Amino acid sequence: MPIIGTIAIVASSLIAPPESLAVRDNPNDQGRAILISWVYPQTESIIGFRIFRACSLPDKFAALNSELIIGTEYLDSDTMLCDGVPYYYFIRVYSAYDSADSPVIGPVVSSAQWFNTDRFNVLVLAVIINGLFIFYLLRARRNTGMFIRKINGLDAIDEALGRATEMGKPVLFSFGLGYITDMVVIAALPILRRIASKTAQYAVRLIVPNSDPLVMTTAQETVKEAYTEAGRPDLYNQDNISFLTSDQFGYAAGVDGIILREKPGAIFWLGYFYAESLIMAETGHSIGAIQLAGTTETTQLPFFVAACDYTMIGEEIYAASCYLKPEPIMLGTIKGEDFIKFLLIILISLIVLLGTAARLLPNEAPFLNNLFGTIVNWFTPKS
Repeated sequence: MPIIGTIAIVASSLIAPPESLAVRDNPNDQGRAILISWVYPQTESIIGFRIFRACSLPDKFAALNSELIIGTEYLDSDTMLCDGVPYYYFIRVYSAYDSADSPVIGPVVSSAQWFNTDRFNVLVLAVIINGLFIFYLLRARRNTGMFIRKINGLDAIDEALGRATEMGKPVLFSFGLGYITDMVVIAALPILRRIASKTAQYAVRLIVPNSDPLVMTTAQETVKEAYTEAGRPDLYNQDNISFLTSDQFGYAAGVDGIILREKPGAIFWLGYFYAESLIMAETGHSIGAIQLAGTTETTQLPFFVAACDYTMIGEEIYAASCYLKPEPIMLGTIKGEDFIKFLLIILISLIVLLGTAARLLPNEAPFLNNLFGTIVNWFTPKS
């Protein structure tokens, strides 16, 4: 019995080796990864697999996984793996009493891919978006008379400056806490130039407190050129365009002090603002100044809308800047961006209608559900 029983147990515990072992470079990655797959139909009789790798034959194979794996696929992304080096693999399957090895397969080398085919949708969208931008930039360079709607807030500039002139009070302009690299600050410079030109014509003092030295220098040059073009360089005073501090609430306190001391008749908040926006705008409102604001920081827009007389919402400040100074790059960018938004609105609306119809008509028109699923999968990035 012991001999016969032992033979019976060993015979019943024999397991077959893994089949159809395949190794290949992992697709759509940055390299240094090899994908190993195999087939093993009797997974209920085993406790797991271990993968072995060698750089050449007949070198000694080294185990890659300390713990047994249950699946039939393994991604070898070991940090010691190098691109361009041939590797050999085999799989060892374990049961409670036995193990079996697959044949050795290889060589296989890993490499980085130049193009990720899973991101083909991103390429298509990038080509469409950049193509539209280039098209409108070229149209703007050819001066084809592209139309930009006038922003209502621009009319308020003349109204505010006229009131400050009548009251004999100065005008205050603030970029907020923006840096010279912020697009909204760059877009506000042509508006500052327009305001400086008007204040030079009306002989009104223009005060520009700054939180960044580079913005201050740029503002000084912009105002100086505007005064010179207006024929009143004698009215330009560099001390009116000063640097306060880079600290957020220190800047807010400094601007509030200027407002309370100088009591400007018109205040322009055009730039990048954070939590200090309401503090400064409320101070301007308390002295009865006409206030015009414009920022792309959407979290601060409600405060400006509540405390100011006119507010340029979001990207209107770009359009206003482009309206005052229609340079080809700015004009083409604005038109291209607007057209892309229009296309996205149409596309999203069509997809929503398609999804709704597919949900309401699952039996009458099953192809709608398939089409909707295909579109959603195309736009969904693959992990």
